[in-house]
Amino acid sequence: PKPPCVPLPPLPRLVREFVAQNNTSQIKHVIQILSQEFALSQHPHSRKGGLIGLAACSIALGKDSGLYLKELIEPVLTCFNDADSRLRYYACEALYNIVKVARGSVLPHFNVLFDGLSKLAADPDPNVKSGSELLDRLLKDIVTESNQFDLVGFIPLLRERIYSNNQYARQFIISWILVLESVPDINLLDYLPEILDGLFQILGDNSKEIRKMCEVALGEFLKEIKKNPSSVKFAEMANILVIHCQAADDVIQLTAMCWMREFIQLAGRVMLPYSSGILTAVLPCLSYDDRKKSILEVANVCNQSLMKLVIPEDDEMDEAKPSVTIPAEPSSEESLSKPESVTTGSLDASGDSSNSGVFTVTSCERIQVTLNLDGIVQVLDYHLSDTSIGMMTRIAVLKWLYHLYIKTPRKMFRHTDSLFPILLRTLSDESDEVILKDLELLAEIASSPAGQTEEGHGPSDGSDVRPGPVELHVPARAGQLSSSSTKGLECSPSTPTMNSYFYKFMINLLKRFSSERKLLESRGAFIIRQLCLLLNAENIFHSMADILLREEDLKFASTMVHTLNTILLTSSELFQLRNQLKDLKTPESRNLFCCLYRSWCHNPVTTVSLCFLTQNYKHAYDLIQKFGDLEVTVDFLTEVDKLVQLIECPIFTYLRLQLLDVKNNPYLIKALYGLLMLLPQSSAFELLSHRLQLLGDGPASRTAASNIDYTELLQHFEKVQNKHLEARHQRAGRAEQLDRRVVL
Repeated sequence: PKPPCVPLPPLPRLVREFVAQNNTSQIKHVIQILSQEFALSQHPHSRKGGLIGLAACSIALGKDSGLYLKELIEPVLTCFNDADSRLRYYACEALYNIVKVARGSVLPHFNVLFDGLSKLAADPDPNVKSGSELLDRLLKDIVTESNQFDLVGFIPLLRERIYSNNQYARQFIISWILVLESVPDINLLDYLPEILDGLFQILGDNSKEIRKMCEVALGEFLKEIKKNPSSVKFAEMANILVIHCQAADDVIQLTAMCWMREFIQLAGRVMLPYSSGILTAVLPCLSYDDRKKSILEVANVCNQSLMKLVIPEDDEMDEAKPSVTIPAEPSSEESLSKPESVTTGSLDASGDSSNSGVFTVTSCERIQVTLNLDGIVQVLDYHLSDTSIGMMTRIAVLKWLYHLYIKTPRKMFRHTDSLFPILLRTLSDESDEVILKDLELLAEIASSPAGQTEEGHGPSDGSDVRPGPVELHVPARAGQLSSSSTKGLECSPSTPTMNSYFYKFMINLLKRFSSERKLLESRGAFIIRQLCLLLNAENIFHSMADILLREEDLKFASTMVHTLNTILLTSSELFQLRNQLKDLKTPESRNLFCCLYRSWCHNPVTTVSLCFLTQNYKHAYDLIQKFGDLEVTVDFLTEVDKLVQLIECPIFTYLRLQLLDVKNNPYLIKALYGLLMLLPQSSAFELLSHRLQLLGDGPASRTAASNIDYTELLQHFEKVQNKHLEARHQRAGRAEQLDRRVVL
């Protein structure tokens, strides 16, 4: 038998009768009474009854409830804020029944429902939270099965709520983002710039569960970006990533850096206008230790990929214009990576996107980009000036500057005057690797054709250029290269032409050696030897000799000449230059000898060694004869001792062989005996004495180099030594006066 029929409650039966009669006014009247007189009443029991009544009314309306949803929902949502937790629970229950009946009809009211649910998600009462979760799942089912969801209207609310600090609210937000992302008809990727910042903030939540959910959400978005890069708004999200790439939280920083890596490789030159910000975020990471190895590896890929985006065409663009159309297709080299797993939201620190995911454009597709070189240089200058920055970051900065001078030399030389001082200071760095990169950069600046003064970007006549003429003095002769294109510098015709920054570099390098004697002692030879490899050794020695000829600090000039002479005689990098000077067969070699000689006169012993190198033995003998008029000090004798030791080295093998021919090399014998007479009884004396006892006859013979006025050179030597003598007397006088003042 059928169970007995239970009569309908009065309210549902009444509402159904009104529906059958199509009496909308009465239906609205019933709802209004339930809302105003009950649900919004001051008495808790009345409010509870009103909520139950509104739910019953919705059930009675059935499919017609959609016509009255606004009137049904608003009073229930008001009760979500009730102080009584039981009423908040009844409100959840009532809204659940209303939504369950209306289904897709509630979507026009989705924003107010979402707003109310986001508040209940953080409710302290577990029953209320449980009820809100049931309602939340129901609403998600409705959204998932519908194709009428208003995403555009929902995004502003999502953007606002995503910045909530409450853990439960954050969990609620992330769960909805995951649901919307999973719906095929909803393209949330278009609105990712609106919520990406909030997602990264949620990624730093203290709850592991929430962080994991956020990682999954970000992983799904990144997977979608790789599948459809052509529809991604890379530019709108670039600055967001820059900010979070500098986050203190390692997870946020690593995730943002991985995103940045993918953006640079997928978007290509679209990211170029944001280079200064990207470098601000990436460069410090390059000095991380093994504790942050994952971030370091990804940052290194970002740095390399970004550097490849700068092309020679950027040097031809006018930065005054807003933009220039440039092909945006990334090269195959820019896809350096392996596919990474993003199904769980985890980002592999060492892997990159696969080639299949790289966005390529056809030749007709163009993107307007502008290289903000001023901003990039400002960032690089800052990081190079900051003494707290790690070594690898400084190396990366120097590599960037070198790369920019190679790719965009014309524009970079506008910044050279401001960069030059910091590059010179970097020569005092503790790291040899940093100094090497710095020297490579300075060598490029000094030799680049874009650095000619005729381009209008030559060195300014600032305080770091010494007063007076600073031209390289090379005796004029027929066929010599014109100096019109190298203002302030003339080069020997046998060497490459340097630009106007070369001489400025040499002047300032010597000034730095003069002010930092410790740098000269510890790194001076290393720096000069490397420059001889990077530039032309003859140009370097020629220019330094010319500058030292005008040096007012005679003590420094003597020390510097001694350093240069040691490098000339002992360094393998100077082998070709030594051979050029050995015979003085060409006008160029004779000009170089004369130039070096005039400066070498600051140090008597080095002058003799230069004569030995160039086989000017008679002049060497004449110089040693003049040593009798000089003040013989311990330092002087020490240098003579070192010269004797040097004669025994492989560099002077040819000189020792010439000792076999006593007849044709009388002045060599006399010069060596002169050195022997200068030495006290010592190991060097015994060494040279023993060598001279082995003299014999042989076939070798040579004549002195012609076209050199040795008389004038000897007079110049005497003049320079007189200056040194006067300077020593002045120093001694000042020291004596100081002693007297101390006594008084």
